[in-house]
Amino acid sequence: MNTNIGTFDRNARVVIGLALIAATVFGVIGLWGYVGIIAVVTGLTRVCPAYRFFGYSTCSVANS
Repeated sequence: MNTNIGTFDRNARVVIGLALIAATVFGVIGLWGYVGIIAVVTGLTRVCPAYRFFGYSTCSVANS
C-alpha cells in the first residue's frame, strides 16, 4: 500500500492523537477524545483513507 502522509503530517497526527487520548483518560474531555486513536493509527501507518479518496498526499516523494 502506498503511503500518502509526509513526515510533518505524521508527527503531528501522532502527537495530537496521543494528546487527545491522554486528555480523555484523565477526564479533561469526553469520550470523543478517543478519536485520537484514528490519528495515531494513520500516523503510524502513513496511510490516510480520506487523503486517498480525495487524491491528496503530503509525501514529498512519489510512491510507485
